[in-house]
Amino acid sequence: MKENQQTLVQQAETVPRNTVAAGTKTSIQVLISSEQAPNFAMRCFTIEPGGGMPNHTNAVEHEQYVLGGRAEVGIGDRAYEVKAGDVVFIPAGVPHWYKNDGDEAFRFLCLVPNQPDTIEFVTIS
Repeated sequence: MKENQQTLVQQAETVPRNTVAAGTKTSIQVLISSEQAPNFAMRCFTIEPGGGMPNHTNAVEHEQYVLGGRAEVGIGDRAYEVKAGDVVFIPAGVPHWYKNDGDEAFRFLCLVPNQPDTIEFVTIS
C-alpha cells in the first residue's frame, strides 16, 4: 500500500448522491474515488423510471455490475436488456447510452480506471 493510502470501510448509503447533469432522473455516488484507490474508482449509478443517459463516449473503459432493476443499454450499434446480476463491459471510446422504461430504479456499480477521462456526446445524424 502506498504511504498516502488508507483502507476504507463505509456504508454505501452514507455516501452523498449527486445528480448527473447530463442524464435524466439519474444520480451518482462515488463510493471509492480516484484519490482513495490507486487503480480504479467505484461509482454507483441510479436511474429512476423514465430516466436515462444520452449517447456518449468515454476515454476510459467501464466495468459494470447491475445491482437492481432493468434497463436498455446501448453499446455501439446494439441494444441490450440488462437486469440485476448482469455484468457489462464497455470498451474505451465506444458510444453507449441507458434508458430505464421500467417501474423500478435501475442501479449499477461502475468501475473505471484512474486515468484522464473525457466525455463526448454523440449526435445521431
